[in-house]
Amino acid sequence: MKMWYWFYKTEGSRLKHIPKPKLKLCVIGDERHLDEAKSIGLDCKSMDDLKKLNKDKKLVKKLAKSYDAFLASDTVIKTIPRVLGPGLNKAGKFPTVLSHNEKMKDKAEEVKGTIKFQMKKVLCLAVAVGHIKMEREELVANINMAVNFLVSLLKKNWQNVRSLYIKSTMGSSERIY
Repeated sequence: MKMWYWFYKTEGSRLKHIPKPKLKLCVIGDERHLDEAKSIGLDCKSMDDLKKLNKDKKLVKKLAKSYDAFLASDTVIKTIPRVLGPGLNKAGKFPTVLSHNEKMKDKAEEVKGTIKFQMKKVLCLAVAVGHIKMEREELVANINMAVNFLVSLLKKNWQNVRSLYIKSTMGSSERIY
């Protein structure tokens, strides 16, 4: 399910139910995080693997395209822009910080459940709030949370919203506001 709405800020919100369970995550980290990532079945890259890309724009872009989101150890995250250049940031996929006192599985679930409201030059924007196997109540809860968070970001709240639509991938769009 996708939502279209009028919007002009960049923020993120954690939904109750995960809208994209098959989100591809990659962990960039130190040895401890790499071992933990392998044990729970996440893809992982070490700093040595990233240094092999040698700031090659095409390879960094290919890396960014192959994953939906990145997690990075707090010890490594400061060196990522120096090693890769601005490629991940341009793609809007700069890694989320992962500290050693957090459980990686919980952090991965948090990243999968977070939606980002990003505005470029177009006033119409789409965000995934559910998938086909979700129950109706779960979808309604996610839609309510996404809409309420969006409206809370706007300066004049509902006065800045012209219309809201909900749409499934292959279906027609339905106006909800």
